[in-house]
Parts: sequence; structure tokens; C-alpha cells
Amino acid sequence: MLEQKIIIFVSFGYMGLLFAIAFWGDKRAEAGKSIISNPYIYALSLAVYCTAWTFYGSVGAASTSGATGFLSIYLGPTLMMILGWPILRKIICISKINRITSIADFIASRYGKSATIAGAVTIIAVLGIVPYMSVQIKAISTSFQLISQYPDVYMAKTASSMPFTKDTAFFVAILLALFAVVFGTRHLEATERHEGLVAAIAFESIVKLVAIISVGLFVTYGLYTGFGDLFAQASLVPQIKHLFVMEVNASTFTGWYNALFLAMLAIFLLPRQFQVIVVENVDENHLKKAVWLFPLYLLAINIFVIPIAFGGMLHFYGQCFSDPVCKQGLPETFEGILKFTDGIVDADYFALTLLMAKKQQGLALFAFIGGMSAATGMVIVETIALSTMVCNDLVMPVLLRLSFLKLKQKNDLSRLLLIIRRVSILLIVLLGYLYFHYVGEYYSLVSIGMISFAAVAQFCPAVIGGIFWKGATLFGALFGLLAGFFIWVYTLVVPSLAQAGFLSQDLLTHGPFGIKFLTPLQLFGLDVQLIGFNQYTHAVFWSMFANIGLFIGVSLFSKQNAMERKQATLFVDVFKYSEESIKSSFWKATTSVVDLRMLLERFLGKTRTDNALSQYAREHDINWENNLIADAGLVSYSEKLLAGAIGSATALVMVRSIVEEEPLGMDEIMHILDETRQIIIYSRELEKATRDLEAANERLKELDRLKNEFISTVTHELRTPLTSVRALAEIVQNNPDLDAKKHHQFVGIIIKESERLSRLINNVLDFQKIASGQIQWQLTRVDFKEVIEDSIVATGQLIEKKKIELTLEMSEKECFVSGDKDRLIQVMVNLISNAVKFCDPDNGRIKVGMQKEIEKTGDNENSFLKVFIKDNGIGIGKDDQEIVFHEFHQIISGTEGRPAGTGIGLTISKHIIDSHNGRIWVDSELEKGATFFFTLPLLE
Repeated sequence: MLEQKIIIFVSFGYMGLLFAIAFWGDKRAEAGKSIISNPYIYALSLAVYCTAWTFYGSVGAASTSGATGFLSIYLGPTLMMILGWPILRKIICISKINRITSIADFIASRYGKSATIAGAVTIIAVLGIVPYMSVQIKAISTSFQLISQYPDVYMAKTASSMPFTKDTAFFVAILLALFAVVFGTRHLEATERHEGLVAAIAFESIVKLVAIISVGLFVTYGLYTGFGDLFAQASLVPQIKHLFVMEVNASTFTGWYNALFLAMLAIFLLPRQFQVIVVENVDENHLKKAVWLFPLYLLAINIFVIPIAFGGMLHFYGQCFSDPVCKQGLPETFEGILKFTDGIVDADYFALTLLMAKKQQGLALFAFIGGMSAATGMVIVETIALSTMVCNDLVMPVLLRLSFLKLKQKNDLSRLLLIIRRVSILLIVLLGYLYFHYVGEYYSLVSIGMISFAAVAQFCPAVIGGIFWKGATLFGALFGLLAGFFIWVYTLVVPSLAQAGFLSQDLLTHGPFGIKFLTPLQLFGLDVQLIGFNQYTHAVFWSMFANIGLFIGVSLFSKQNAMERKQATLFVDVFKYSEESIKSSFWKATTSVVDLRMLLERFLGKTRTDNALSQYAREHDINWENNLIADAGLVSYSEKLLAGAIGSATALVMVRSIVEEEPLGMDEIMHILDETRQIIIYSRELEKATRDLEAANERLKELDRLKNEFISTVTHELRTPLTSVRALAEIVQNNPDLDAKKHHQFVGIIIKESERLSRLINNVLDFQKIASGQIQWQLTRVDFKEVIEDSIVATGQLIEKKKIELTLEMSEKECFVSGDKDRLIQVMVNLISNAVKFCDPDNGRIKVGMQKEIEKTGDNENSFLKVFIKDNGIGIGKDDQEIVFHEFHQIISGTEGRPAGTGIGLTISKHIIDSHNGRIWVDSELEKGATFFFTLPLLE
């Protein structure tokens, strides 16, 4: 007799062992000695795919359908690992570069780091996994009830009306949630990698494998003399004999291929599988071994499924003939449950009940631990993955937008993140329990699992399309997801709720409002019996049809923003740009190290922030005491750190809230000035060598004068803001009691003067590159409408500040040119900034436009793009319209004097346009504004 206290003691002892392994693994990781940096442990961790569905449900499926009932669920992952490993490798590579933390984070990051699609994916994942969670709760509670009444194998069906306080499954759910909290949310990981958990899951995979093989060996060689004897005896029973032959019909094939398709996707789209395959991956090379080790594991864990199923059927069919209730209701084909006088025997649990019937007490307890291990492993990893998604992509984005909570003013939010994740785990497990309590008892373990597989399959177009098709857009992915999810709910969840009595059965037979065309089980009039579809095939067909159709269709007719285009390139061409993308940053802005540190500490805590910044400083040879400004590289690094804690979408929002325009370091300033000095020295030497050429001599003198004026201007422009910055900084430093209003005013002036310095130095740097011939062109096919749009965004604040009216005149058709997009944007920014500078101060108006023109040369026609920027400012005289593009030349107004700046912006613009085989000029009259034109050759 197995007492409950012994079963509970052994169960808690096993869970304690798993926790000890996880704790040890985390400690080793903190010491820099990872125990999971091993391809064998990585492959074993993937076996979290094998849950209670595998341990119990596969036997039940084999008892009713033979090999066709369960084998496709394991052939699918096998094919995906062997044939689809390039896809998995690409996803892993992308995720490592972008510090992806979940399947929701992956999809959001691909589509412009959109918080909207991240939230949608999270909701779909949670609701889709709830049925699968109920499978594990059902398996543990049922197997516990069975083994607690050892050796009696008969069990009454659990009624959904049973109070929670008397339901074993309720307490199982609470314990599972607590174990998940202990295992996965003891502290906040910056990388969301749980090395101890992975080690524990690898050990759990060994336990459940040994347990099921032990059961199989006992049945095959303990009750029978081997496979031959077992199959021979099974062939004598009509209800078993038909399972030896696969029935060839449309329903069998469509059901088989549907299950195969869903299983191929589930192996990497299930949140827990994405967690272990992608997020927890230490080394991409481990995938090479996993592609054959994991399929080998699947073969081993399934090799005794049919022998256990046949052994259970042979034994309990024999018992059935001596029981009047069972014999009277014996069907021609086995339906998974035998009804005896004392209760029922469910084929799902043959691996346990057969051992109990044969008085194998120790082996039965081991089998119970194996099944419990399979279920708890799934719940722990799944809830950790889902809680990360709920926290990062649902709760935190909402909380950060609620101003009355004042979260942006709190110094440490890491504890809040942990609380949200822990509460999320509890709620997710309780949702799984509620589904089991009210719905799950009407379905087998395999049937419930298929509902979840169909849900996560909706991520396929967004993920696979996103890593191979640059044209996939946010709206395409979002509309496809929502459409597929709606049909999944309507065709699978609604029927299950109707079966449980929550909805009317008339909905299934007559459709909503009596519209039979919309019945959930024969949507749009599809006759499932005619083409051999089952309920799951029908749901997958329509949901994927809508999902893929909208994903492609909407993507073709919608446009990407700048962030989407950048992310699309990095995802699709990850192997081409992986090294560059690691070093580069989307940011064209920076912030102070102090602000960045404070932001990181709020979410990661002080210790982890200090460790991360120290590591960055060591790798880049930085002394923080001498570096008060965080450059673009550090901003990008910090964004990725935050992404590991709060997701890429929220991290992007938080970093954007503190960044400013990017300045240059002092070393770069000195380099620029040194290069300029060298140019002046070279010019003077050239002047001495060519005194006999009067014209050249005069030109050189003029050039020398202009350059001297340029140096004087640069020196003045540098000295003025530097003096202001230093004076105000000394005031702030020497007056710690300075009132907040003055402090804020002085800091604002310091920031404004720093920005002025940055603009000056950037112009000098570009001119230095042009003068020295060091500029490198990155020529691509460019849509010039995007160039204009990006330029207007870049100068938008300047235009708004001066209250200037901006008008656009552009053709709706795309106009492509061959050019360096960044440099062409620089031209537009220079010209628009000049227009802003010289506009009417009281009623400024600027018009920007482009048009396609054709030039005939003999029999040839050349098409080119003509762009103009028109202002209503002071204008430019005829004599100055040519020399305005000369280096260092500035038009000096009699009333306004010398304008601000260095006088090299138009020179840079002309050089860029000339290098693109274009032409630039100005048309103007004094006091009537100026219009700058330039042309570029058009591409077909």
C-alpha cells in the first residue's frame, strides 16, 4: 500500500533535487563556470517539448489510433531539426545580436520594435497556452489520485462541479505556480538566461526518459517475452488488430499532415521552446549536435509507446470480459476508456495503471515521478517565458504610460518587475486550472494539446516571413495575426466552450443567428466530411489562410517606417551584417553617462548595472571619470541591456526619453583642427611655389584670407559656447544651494550651447573628409521621397521653433536614384536649415518639392529628378549666386552682419551633388527669397 504521505514526500524530494540543481547551476554561472555550455545539455533541455502529453497522452492516442495517433507529433520536430536547422540558426543569430527575450520580443523587434504587436503576440500566446497548461494539471492531479489509491486502478470521473477546496487539481496548480516562481523569478536576469533552470530541465529530461523506458521494458519483457510475443497476442484481439494497419482515406491523411505541420512549428514557436532553443542558447554551434541528438531522444522516449498501449489494452480487455458493466458496453473499436463496475480505466494512464494492476509498487511510483516531472518541467519553463512576455509587453508599457503612478521618477523598478512576473505566473497557472476544471475533462490530453499547437502556429507567417522577406510590414503581420487568432478562437475555443455547456449547442449546428454558412465546425460552408477534414485541420486551414493572406496582402499595400526598414535589413541579412550590426547603432544621439546609469539602475539594480558598465568600459578601454558623455555605442549597448529586462519595444521608449543629439569627443575636435591647420600650411607653401602665376597667386591669397577668416570664425564659434558652458558649469558647481529654477535655467543653456558646438564640429568634420578625399560613398537604390521625408523629420524641431510654414509638392509616384542616402539627406538638411536661417522672421514660409523631367539630346532622352527648396527670406544677389557654393564664403548682410555658422554647408552640398552626377544652383532676387535647385539622374 502506497500512503499519500510517502508519495508527497518523494514528490517534494524530487522537486527539491531539481531546485538544488538549478541553484548550483546559477552559482556556477555567477562564478563564470557555466555548466550548460555543452551541446548534450542543450539537446536535453529541448526535450521540455516532451510533456505529460508525451508520457501519458501518446499511449492513449496509440490505443485508439495506432501509430497515426501520436507519431506525427514527434516526426514534425524531427523534420524541423534536420531540415529546418538553417531557420533555427538564423533565429538564434538574430536573437543574440538583438538580445531577444521571448517570441513576442522577436516579432516586435522585427517589426520596428512595436509595442502593439508585442502585446498582441503576448495575448495570443497566453490564451493559446492555457489549454496546454490544463493538460499538465490534469495529468498530475489524475495520476496522483490514481497512485494514491494503489493498488486500485479504477477511478471515477472528476465532476466540474467539485468545489475548489476539495479538488486535487486546484492544489496541484497552486504548487506548480509556486515552483515556477521559485525556479524562474528569484532574481531579474539582464539577459533573461536561466542557466540553473536549463540544467534542471536537462536532468528532468533524463528522469522522464528513464521512467518511460523502464515501464516499457517491464511491459515488453516482464509481462511478455518481447515485442514479437506482445504483438502476436495483440493481433488476436479484434479491437487491437485493426491498429496494426493504417486506414487509407482522406481523413487519415489530412489529419496526419495537419498534426505534422503543427508539430514542426510548435518546436520553435511554443514560448517554452523558443526560450530553450533560442533565449537559453549559449553557443550557436550547439545546434549542430542538437539536430541529431534531439530526434534521437524523441525516438527513445516513444519506442515503447505502442507496447505500453497494447499491453494495457490486453490486460484491461481481459478484465473487461469478467465485469458485466464493462462487457455490456464493450465497443467494436477501443475509444480510450473502459467502464467497469468500480469506475473507469483511461488509456491515457496505462503507463501507471498497468504497473499498479501488476503490483509493481516501486516502478509505479517511479512512473508517477516521471510523468510529474514531464508536466512540471513544461509548466515551469512555459510560465517563465509567458510571464516575461506579460511583464515586458503588456503590463510595463501600460504602467509606464500611467502618469499618476510616477514610475519614471522611481530609482529602482527591478523589484516591481519581479512582482509582476510572479503574479503573472500565478494567474497563468490558475487560468490553466480553470480551463481544466470547466472544459478539459471533456477532451483527451492529445486533443487539448492540439488546440494550443494551432494557436502558436499563428506566429509562423510573422516569424518566417519576417526573416526572409524585407517587404513584410508591421500592419501586415499584425492584421494577419489578429485574423488567424480570431478564427482559432471561433473554430476551436468556441466549440470547446459549447461542449462544456457555456454556449448553446445550436451555435455548432445552425451557426450564429441561424447562419449555417458561419457554423464554427464548417466555416464558410466548407464540407469537412467531403474532403476529410477533422476539427483541427479545419481550424488550421482557415486560420492560416486568413493569416498568410492578410500578412502578404497588407504588407504589399502598406509602407514601413525608418525603424521597420532598418530592422528588416538586420533580420533578413543578419549573416551579412551581423558584425556591423553588433558595432553599429540605430541611435544618432547620445546622453550623459549619469542619466544612462540611472535608467539602467531603475530596471536592473545597481549591482548588475555596475557590472555591465564595467564590462563595457574594459572592452572599450574607457575611464568613466573622464567620460561624462555616453556615445552612440554605449546608448545602443544600454538599450540591449534594457531589452533583456523589459523587452525591446519598452527599452526603445525608455532610452528615447533621455537621449540628445550626438556630440563629438575632444580627441576628434583636436584631430579636425589639426587637419585644418595642415590644409592652411599646405596652401601657403603652394602660394610661395607659384608666385610667377599672377592669377593663381591672387586666388591663393584669397583662399588664404578666407581660410584665415574661417579659422577665426571657427575659433570664435568654439570659444563662445565653450566660455558660456564653462562659466555656467562653475556657477552650478560653486553654488550647491542654487535654487531649482536657476539650476534648471543654467543647465538648459549648457545643453543648448553644447548642441551648437556639435553642429559646428560636424560641419568641419564633413568638410575635412571632402578636402582630404577620404569620404566613402555607400551607393544604393534610394527612393528620394524617403530622403525628403527623413530630412523634414530631422529639421522639424528647428522649423517648429521658428513657426515657419512648410509646404510640400511631390509626385505620388516613387522616384529612385542611385546614391548614398545619408549624404543626400545631409544635402537636404543643409538646404532646409539655410532656408530656415534666412526666412522672413515674422512670416516664414518654405516650399520643398521634386518633379521628374526629361532632357532630349539628339535621339536620346535622359530622365532626371529635379528638387527645389524655396524660402521667402532676404534673397541672394546675382553676383553672389555662383560664389555662394565656394568654400568658406558667407554672404554678409548690411543690416544683419555675418550669419552664424562656418560657411561650408553649401560647399559640402555641392560636392555631394557633383559626386552623384548631378547639378546644383540657386535662383534668387534680393528681398524676394531664394530657391535652391539640384538635379540627379533617375533610375528605371
